Amino acid sequence: MDTGTHLVPFPSLRAAPSSVERASKNFKRLQAELRGLVGKAIDDYAMIAEGDKVMVCLSGGKDSYTLLDLLLSLQRSSPVRFELLAVNLDQKQPGFPAHILPDYLTQLGVPWDVIEQDTYSVVKRVIPDGKTMCGLCSRLRRGALYHYASEHGCTKIALGHHRDDLLETLFLNLFYGGKLKAMPPKLLSDDQRHIVIRPLAYVPERAIARYAKARAFPIIPCTLCGSQTTLQRQIIGQMLKDWEREQPGRIESIFSAMRDVAPSQLADASLFDFAALEARRAAAAEPACPE
Repeated sequence: MDTGTHLVPFPSLRAAPSSVERASKNFKRLQAELRGLVGKAIDDYAMIAEGDKVMVCLSGGKDSYTLLDLLLSLQRSSPVRFELLAVNLDQKQPGFPAHILPDYLTQLGVPWDVIEQDTYSVVKRVIPDGKTMCGLCSRLRRGALYHYASEHGCTKIALGHHRDDLLETLFLNLFYGGKLKAMPPKLLSDDQRHIVIRPLAYVPERAIARYAKARAFPIIPCTLCGSQTTLQRQIIGQMLKDWEREQPGRIESIFSAMRDVAPSQLADASLFDFAALEARRAAAAEPACPE
């Protein structure tokens, strides 16, 4: 029976989320996504084991800040016990703000150290103006970091290379080096004394950029390779961005291909025994022996 009384729903007492709340939720989702990708890479390639002392190489860029931040987060919840040591190589670049990283790391409460080595002067003296500095600079940095790791008992050396770095290296080697190779997520050094790991191997650069902005890391620009605007790597990077814009998902597909290689479908006789195919065919054609 209609009594003439109609129930009018009360408006929701919960206010719409503020921009700060939305930003916090978005950051938590992003952090969880990156933690998941880093954790998967560590697990897939057995990057960190019980008792490891991991030297995290910090340059002052967004990638290495993000690497340290995520490893610290994973360290707190990981069932595997491992140490972290943040290390910066001060290359004596003019105007380098030497106080920023020590101040940040001290405030963070993580063990840290600074290696002082004037690789800047060496690179500027040896490499002519306009030529790519990355090769020599990388070798000098690598030597200094390997030496430090040996002296301080570091069992792993963690670098901040991300998924886009791996892809760019693939195409650099393909286009300019005539080789089908990239950066591996885990590497044994040539002298077989050091293991290098890249826990950000599954993380796209755009996600790192968002994370670094949200965390407001004190970014230090590079005045060596970062000042060279015509680098082949930057050209390749722009090509990949254009591909992704034109056909979303292409970059992920290429990266998946790097993880699913079929040596028998390529042409490297050192990876696949093409000469043995006749013997395999003959063996397959033989009738089975009766029991």
